Amino acid sequence: MELLSILLVLMFSIVCHEVAHAWVALQEGDDTAYELGRITLNPFAHLDLVGSFLVPVVLYNLTDGMIFGWAKPVPINPNKFRSYRSADIKVSLAGIAANLLLAATFTVLIVALLNIQNVTAFESSVDLMVELAWYGISINLILAFFNLIPIPPLDGSHVMYHFIPAKWRASYDHLGQYGMILLMTCSILVPGLFAFILKPVQMLRGVAELFIRSMS
Repeated sequence: MELLSILLVLMFSIVCHEVAHAWVALQEGDDTAYELGRITLNPFAHLDLVGSFLVPVVLYNLTDGMIFGWAKPVPINPNKFRSYRSADIKVSLAGIAANLLLAATFTVLIVALLNIQNVTAFESSVDLMVELAWYGISINLILAFFNLIPIPPLDGSHVMYHFIPAKWRASYDHLGQYGMILLMTCSILVPGLFAFILKPVQMLRGVAELFIRSMS
């Protein structure tokens, strides 16, 4: 039941992540994702069997709670951007911003649910929604900071690409063919590595807990 709850929240979160990429790309002049129907919360337009289901399940069972996933990448045509460098950075950071906004939204939702619980008799239903919201905070913080890692094809690499010497860019971009294999191998063999990289997740989750306690 816990794994199912986590998967539901994860799928919703990565769908929002991809929609944010597609929407910002449209604002920057690239309508490729829009024309392909990717600016939608319909999960069937985004989810990937391996990244959205198999990888999260394997990680859940093999690591100490480290879980992440991905959806089908949003197709981007950089030739349509009005300003390639700034647009590429904005589009890349849009998914991360969406996950941080979702984490904040889930935090506020918990406060509202706990206050509702104090004045209603629907304790079990509220408890379930609060549990899902806690997953939402953790998962979206993990997605946001994990995607900031500058290893292709993660979003952080698209930002780093524009700040490294031009002669390194082709090789750096080529690394994207092996990036996810490298990341998954590291997460299984050296789980403590990502726990260290994702220290900001623990810090911000602590901030969320303090906020929730103070408001409920």
